[in-house]
Amino acid sequence: MVAAPMAVHADEGETYDVCFVARASADTFAAWLTDSMQKAAAEYDNINLTCVSGEADDNEMATQLENCITKEYDLVIVQSNNNAAQAPYVKELVDAGIPVITTNPTTHQCDLDGETGDEAVDNAVLAGTGTVDADPVEQASRGALRAVEEVPENANVVVLRGPSGNYHAEKRREAWDTYFFSERPDVKILYEDYANWNNDEALALMETWVQGGTHIDAIISMNDNMAAGAIEAIRNNTDYVAEDGTPNFLAYGVDGTAQGCLLIKEGLLTATALQNAEEIANLNMEYAEKVLTGEMDVTEVNDFVEAPEINAENVDEYIQIYIENGEIAADGTLAE
Repeated sequence: MVAAPMAVHADEGETYDVCFVARASADTFAAWLTDSMQKAAAEYDNINLTCVSGEADDNEMATQLENCITKEYDLVIVQSNNNAAQAPYVKELVDAGIPVITTNPTTHQCDLDGETGDEAVDNAVLAGTGTVDADPVEQASRGALRAVEEVPENANVVVLRGPSGNYHAEKRREAWDTYFFSERPDVKILYEDYANWNNDEALALMETWVQGGTHIDAIISMNDNMAAGAIEAIRNNTDYVAEDGTPNFLAYGVDGTAQGCLLIKEGLLTATALQNAEEIANLNMEYAEKVLTGEMDVTEVNDFVEAPEINAENVDEYIQIYIENGEIAADGTLAE
């Protein structure tokens, strides 16, 4: 984690209204990012931050982004749910003269132009915007590279995907193809489906998949929240977790959330990669202030955080950080 930025004092009392449009309030990482944005903004006495949620619904996202124009925010930070669906509304903000930073994920020019897959050769940020993000390929490669060595021969695995059209969801899945499945042709994907970053959807899918009767050797999830849901579905199944708590499966996630770290400590999540919401939030606020005060143009904002691996060997240090920031209680449980 990174320290909060130093407080910034506005010249002559001038303040700026900024809106953060999160993709969903029920998404564990989006909620962490929203909370981190609020804490980061509190350190700037020239920024008034409003946080709203698109509730993982493209129509609601459109409404919230259009409201940002109506309310004439000085700057908007957008966390898209579906890149292509939100790109036209991000452009509307730009056309209205409102600076936009897209974050977790970046909105690209190809999202607006309707290019996908091999067509999307230009990975440039959407014209007129800036970005603060993490590299989803780097994130997913952490678990994938471990899995090459850890997943047993001829294993049956399941894959939990994020929302269709979401840049991070798609690129993390591509990374698993590049770094794991291409290296392990013996591995069979028993089931694969979209759980849309959602714990409950992943739990329901896993419950159905387990009923198929074939043992699942590994859960490959594009985020910790879905991995947690899948693990919850088999936590009390002795085919998967012995009475002494020893797991008979592997599980990989991304985000390094407090919940993910506790599952690693418990031995039920094998590894994850940290996507530091606090660092992302602090950078967003730092750049927002610089853009608003004229120190830099929004198109100059282009920064990415690193994705360190979290596993059984180093999880205690991350749990301690979460205890210190209040996300994990002193008794080792998730804080209410």
